[in-house]
Amino acid sequence: MSSGNAKIGYPAPNFKATADEGISFRGLFIIDDKGILRQITVNDLPVGRSVDETLRLVQAFQFTDKHGEVCPAGWKPGSDTIKPDVQKSKEYFSKQK
Repeated sequence: MSSGNAKIGYPAPNFKATADEGISFRGLFIIDDKGILRQITVNDLPVGRSVDETLRLVQAFQFTDKHGEVCPAGWKPGSDTIKPDVQKSKEYFSKQK
């Protein structure tokens, strides 16, 4: 978030370094339909963001909200999920190599 000269980002210590130059770090905030902040990502200037990863995160949050299951790292729609139960989660992990 920036007002053009990083005034919004200025109070945060990790944004202060670039405030004098009028540059803000690139940030992504995923907020669900209930207004709950689900994900924050702030990238340093030389590192870009991935639209594909952002879409994957949104889909994973929507899936977990709807089904109550856990999406493991790298999960994509249609992939296996983890049941939030000790015995059932063991089934998922026993299939992993």
